[in-house]
Amino acid sequence: MKYSDNVINVLTAKNYKGIGKAWISRNLSINKPIETLVSLLNKDSKEDSIITINDFITHKKMVENKINNLNGIDGVVAIGDKDFPQYRGKVKNSEHPIVLFYRGNINLLKPTNKNITVIGLLDPDNSTEIIEKEVVSELVKNGANIVSGLALGCDSIAHRQALLSKGKTIAILPSSLSNILPATNKELANDIIANNGLLVTEYYEDAKSKIELNSRYQERNRLQALFSDNVILSASYAKNELGNDSGSRLAMEYALNYSIARSVIYDPQTDIKNPKYDLNRQLINQQTDIVIINRKNLSSIIRKIVSNKANIQSINQSIQTNLFE
Repeated sequence: MKYSDNVINVLTAKNYKGIGKAWISRNLSINKPIETLVSLLNKDSKEDSIITINDFITHKKMVENKINNLNGIDGVVAIGDKDFPQYRGKVKNSEHPIVLFYRGNINLLKPTNKNITVIGLLDPDNSTEIIEKEVVSELVKNGANIVSGLALGCDSIAHRQALLSKGKTIAILPSSLSNILPATNKELANDIIANNGLLVTEYYEDAKSKIELNSRYQERNRLQALFSDNVILSASYAKNELGNDSGSRLAMEYALNYSIARSVIYDPQTDIKNPKYDLNRQLINQQTDIVIINRKNLSSIIRKIVSNKANIQSINQSIQTNLFE
């Protein structure tokens, strides 16, 4: 397994009380000697007693033993490593990725690649599946790598169609690489790796509670935006008064907050009464800069998305005028 001494320092520091992503982003973006690191931890951590260098080294050895005993991992990279992938967007310190565990081609995350996220609901209609496949196929044809979350439904469709189109795909996981979730997609995960793709996660241990696992799904949605040049929503229900919500909405919200381009698949002639497109309609109504994709503009819009020229206000306006008629 490939990792640097810096990776173990970052993971060890993160185990101390009061030390989170924001602190690590502020203090460890550049490698620091262990003496300096321990001094900073003593200044800011919430530990009850003084942290000594020997104490840090002891904890560091424990962390390294855990890492070396992991299965299914090719490497780990951390903030401060020269090869830590650069994320897209404008992000506050508390939401910076600080450690990534990976299997496969980590170079796919580099900003020199054109990475497009395709996400959506768990139970797409047949018509949704068909148009999503067409979109993914066109994205791959234009040189994009497909990012998604390995979930059932639209995520799986995106990954599989990328592979069928002879493209590369990146799966961002809410789980450790030794415990792929959902378990039913382990074969798909293996297929991704076999075709020079990438599995990546922020976690190396299993979640200790359902609450923690749910928060990891939300964090996964954040990474789907951060390592993408454009986030495309295939289809999704909107948040409602019954408390129903979706990871797709969160991913689109993260993209908006990070100033990352966003697109939705939507055809007003066929989708206007389908509740599985409620979020798509809502986003079109609320965000004038969102890009609308359907069969009428598929080839031209995908070319613009991949070439980063997705400022297509005139096309959007023509669609929006008929959106709720």
